[in-house]
Amino acid sequence: MKKINIGLIGLGTVGRGVYRVLTERKNFFREKLGIDLNLLKVCEKNPFLRKKMNIDPKRFTTKYQDIVNDKNINIVIELIGGINPAQDIIIRCLKSHKHVITANKALLANCLPEIFKVARRYNSEIRFEAAVCGGIPIIKSLSEGLITNRIERIYGIINGTSNYILSRMHEEEYSFHQALTEAKKKGFAERNPALDIKGLDSAHKLSILAYLAFGEFIPQEKIFVEGITQISPLDIKCAKELGLVIKLLAITKKTDSYIEARVHPTLIPRYHPMANVSGVYNAVFIRGDLVGNLLFFGKGAGQNPATSAVMSDLVDLAQYSANVKMAYPKIAKRIKKKEDVFSKYYIRFNAIDKPGVLSKISGILAKYNISISSVTQKETKRARSVPIIMLTHLAQEKKIDMALAEIDKCNFIRGKSVKLYLEEF
Repeated sequence: MKKINIGLIGLGTVGRGVYRVLTERKNFFREKLGIDLNLLKVCEKNPFLRKKMNIDPKRFTTKYQDIVNDKNINIVIELIGGINPAQDIIIRCLKSHKHVITANKALLANCLPEIFKVARRYNSEIRFEAAVCGGIPIIKSLSEGLITNRIERIYGIINGTSNYILSRMHEEEYSFHQALTEAKKKGFAERNPALDIKGLDSAHKLSILAYLAFGEFIPQEKIFVEGITQISPLDIKCAKELGLVIKLLAITKKTDSYIEARVHPTLIPRYHPMANVSGVYNAVFIRGDLVGNLLFFGKGAGQNPATSAVMSDLVDLAQYSANVKMAYPKIAKRIKKKEDVFSKYYIRFNAIDKPGVLSKISGILAKYNISISSVTQKETKRARSVPIIMLTHLAQEKKIDMALAEIDKCNFIRGKSVKLYLEEF
């Protein structure tokens, strides 16, 4: 029976789940897989967790170097997060011919080319299924199951916190702050949720998905990112009336020789399956030239889904079932700029209620070659100003921004206009 020695670094939420599965299901793996997955050493900087989790002192350490330098360890599972010292741990392990499993999306979104270069040079493997969408096997699907497809586009609801907030705003008519407060109370949002609600967490994950889909690495700073903090109950209500739902989407497309990569609130038709992805669930929509449309759905975070993903990588490496290495990612050079993106848009203006205002707004939009598909004027108790909702036909981002900048300066406009993207799958 093949014996694989494992080093586990980090006993956070996911680390504790991995430890539990490795210790409680040892016989299960032996019987089902014919593999002895031997947890040789565990590293955690908090020594009190050793007693709390009843870990054998002989295999516990507070120094990650004890795992990195142990020549008997075959596979290292890094679950501490952040850039440092995680990057140093992974690089040193790969150079020591140890295979590595990580869930560190932020590190991969910043250092993926360097890590892959080291892995190839030292004939080591790096796996990261748990970095995107928790228990949904999206990494394996893109890198193996869909490998013969030319991926045309990916749409992802890949941040559970933001999706929970928007779902509660849609279902219960909460304000953004009400929904965020509830998410924190239920443990669905961090004390500081900035990475989630500003779209940065989704951008980290999108960088990884874009590489797997197109073979070119897009650094996270090259991805256009817009969060959900500006979404109001009025926008949710207007979207409902138009048969639309607002979701924070991570979008990547390859058209001709350009790659698009963007994260922003997006209106999608209510009839589309992704419109019904609510709460903390994740979903990824993929279109391939051979397979057509696919939708992956499931829990994107939490101890058990992430543990499932880590264990999938571990078993995969232990069995040596994937001998073909992923190609070293070349840096994408022809990334479509945000201002060159074409989309349909939802625009909300707050305008003085008097004759001629609508025609003036329409005239400015026409000046920038922006065609309107529908207009709705909402009545409010404040008689002096009313919300005007417009949907546009396909238009260039640069032209939209220029038109809105000009309209916002008009003396009949109150406040800054709101712009959301409308995607039709």
